[in-house]
Formats: sequence, structure tokens, C-alpha cells
Amino acid sequence: MNPVIDGHQESKFRTVFRVVSGNFLEMFDFTVYAYYASAIARTFFPADNEFVSLLLALSVFGAGFIMRPIGALVLGAYIDRHGRRKGLILSLALMAVGTACVAFVPGYASIGLVAPVVVLIGRLMQGFSAGVELGGVSVYLAEIATPGRRGFFCSWQSGSQQVAVIFAASLGVLLNQFLPADQISAWGWRVPFIIGCLIVPFLLVIRRTLRETDEFAARKHHPRIGEIMKSMIDNAGLILAGMGLVIMTTVSFYLITTYTPTFGKSVLHLSSLDSLLVTVCVGVSNLIWLPVSGAISDRVGRRPILLLFTVLTMLTAYPAMQWLVASPSFERLLLVQLWLSLLYAWYNGAMVVALTELMPAHVRTTGFSMAYSLATLVGGFTPAISTSLIHFTGNKAAPGAWMGVAALCGTVATLVLYRSRHARNAYKTA
Repeated sequence: MNPVIDGHQESKFRTVFRVVSGNFLEMFDFTVYAYYASAIARTFFPADNEFVSLLLALSVFGAGFIMRPIGALVLGAYIDRHGRRKGLILSLALMAVGTACVAFVPGYASIGLVAPVVVLIGRLMQGFSAGVELGGVSVYLAEIATPGRRGFFCSWQSGSQQVAVIFAASLGVLLNQFLPADQISAWGWRVPFIIGCLIVPFLLVIRRTLRETDEFAARKHHPRIGEIMKSMIDNAGLILAGMGLVIMTTVSFYLITTYTPTFGKSVLHLSSLDSLLVTVCVGVSNLIWLPVSGAISDRVGRRPILLLFTVLTMLTAYPAMQWLVASPSFERLLLVQLWLSLLYAWYNGAMVVALTELMPAHVRTTGFSMAYSLATLVGGFTPAISTSLIHFTGNKAAPGAWMGVAALCGTVATLVLYRSRHARNAYKTA
């Protein structure tokens, strides 16, 4: 993988593209579900009360995250035992089955309770596979990274998610241009899911061409399931601290991407087109800032960036949302979301690589995936939590306070994880 400089760089680029391809599909499916939560609610979870119907749909969206810790433990152990490549292929295949369940099952009006049950099963399968997808991708990128550039390489795990956000939101813009609202609600929302199913074969082919990482291949001992479980227990404190680190990422990401179309339309009463256009811009903003943050964290260390942007989030997220809801408009929504995007992307660009560096090498995928998956049990319910906070408090800016709480978790976790000089030096020089 490294004969000459040009060939080496080209090979690295291709490898990064191959490994993040499945991560793209995972986030595309999760994002599309949230974008069309209102239509999915009417199709599969009809109720006399619109709030109850929407909350049911968003709760099923969140239910996928319940399976993530199980997937992290089971599939993470598989990857740490049998290799990064095999595990990433398996997670992509499972994800594809879950996507098909949502895309093709008839609605409640046609098959009754079977419809929401199948959708729930599909979401649980997606959650199970996603439990290790982020960890598997992040660890793979960390292990193939050029020395001194681990932060930059790992940032493309999140970068691929932003491409998914841009692609999904762009499809939504096109659907709004060519289909009336009633047709989108009736059947048009299925189109992005079907497109996701159609690109699965292509993604499976390119992921099958992945090579095992040199670091894993060189390791003489690959832990058995029992050893991995013991290590998880021994490192429970580390995993819980890592969970606190990730909560800021998961809450802010789902708030500024997957929840934006619902928030813009249902709460601010802006058009679906306006909300989707803002989401496209947020995805582009994230894609720009993530590798910048990752590269700078390679130079200055992870800790300064993590602390700076959690503090900024605590100070500004709620006031920004208050300013937005005081006089909702496309321009204000765009400005606020771009600011929250900057906070999220700079934090996450340093956080992902920090979490890979935290975990013991022999259980790196399992440890990373467990910490991340436990955090998504909180952050993944952000659309449902935000909807509930607004409904019960009457405060449309409440999601900003929720993001501030997540930032507090990130601040505390950073201080705990970097409390020793040894840890600070390890992160800075990794």
C-alpha cells in the first residue's frame, strides 16, 4: 500500500473512500427517516392526536439506538477478534436489510399493526449494525492514518455522514420541486429509502475490496469473546467517560441535521423547502469544518479544542435559539444552524480521534463502539426529546437548552479524561 508517494496517497484516498462508504449509507437512512417523520407517522402510526402520532414515529427512530450497545458489544467483539474488514462488510449487509424493511412495507391502512412492527424491526436492525459501524470505521481510519495526521484521517468518518446529510436533504429539495405535498406524504417519502437500497450493491462491492489494517494483521493475539467482555468490565469507567464525551456530538448532530426539517416546518412554520435548504447548508458547513478541526487537533492536541467548543456551546446555543424563535425566518434559521454547525463540527473533529486513542488497542473497536452507542441512547432521542420539551414547556427554544446540557457533559468528560499530564501528552502527540 506504499510503493511511491503518489501511489501511496492515491491508495490512502481510495481506502478512506471505501471504508466510509457504509458509514454514508447508515447516516443516509437515519437522516431520511427523521426528515420524513411526519409522513412516516401518518403512514405507520396514525393517531387522532398529531403530536402523539409524530412522537410515536420519532420514538421508533430513537428505538434504533437502543440496539446500538448490543451491536457494539456483539459486532465489536467480532471485529476485534476476526478483523476490521470482515466486520465492516457484515455491518453494511445488516444495515441494508433494515433499510429495505422501512422502504417497502405497506402502510398501516393496508396491513394494520404488522406495518409499524416491521418498521420497528427494520429500525432495530439498523441500530444493531450501526452500533459498530462508527467504531469500526473510526478505528480503521486511525490505524491506516499517516503518522501525525490521525485527527485529519478520523475526521472523514464524520465527513461521510455530512455527505449523507447533503445528499438526503438535496433529494428532499428535488422531491419538493417535482411532487406536491400530498404525494410526498402518500408515497414520495419512500423514494429516498428505495434509492438507499439501490446503492447497497455498489457499496458492498467497494467495501469487499478493503484490505485488513497492518496494525491488526501484525497483532499476534486477537482476544476471545470472554477476554473482550472482561476488558469492557475492567474499563467501565473509561467507557462511561467516553460516553460523556460523545453525548455532545450526538445531541448536537441530530439537533442540527435530522431534526431541522421537522423543527422548521412543525415549530417555526417555515416551508419544507426552506428547512431542507438550510439542512443542505449545514451539511456543507460540517463537511468543511470537520477535517479542519481534525487537522488542527493533530497540532495543538484534542483537549483545547474540546474544552473551547463545549464552553462556547453552553454560552451560546440557547440564546441563539431564543433569537431564532423570536422572529422565525429562513435567514435566521440559516444563521443559527450554521453557528451550531460550527460548534458541533469543531468539537467532533477532535472528539472522534480522541475516543480512538482512549481505548486499549486490543479491544479498540468494542470500546469505542460501546462508548458511542451508549451516548446515542441519549443523543439519538434528541428529535423526540426536543419535540416533548417544546410541547410540555411551551418554549420553542428549549432544544437549545438541551444542546447546552449535552455540552456540559462533554466539558466534564474532557476534564476527567485529561486530568493527568500523561494523558494530555499522549493525545497531543498521537
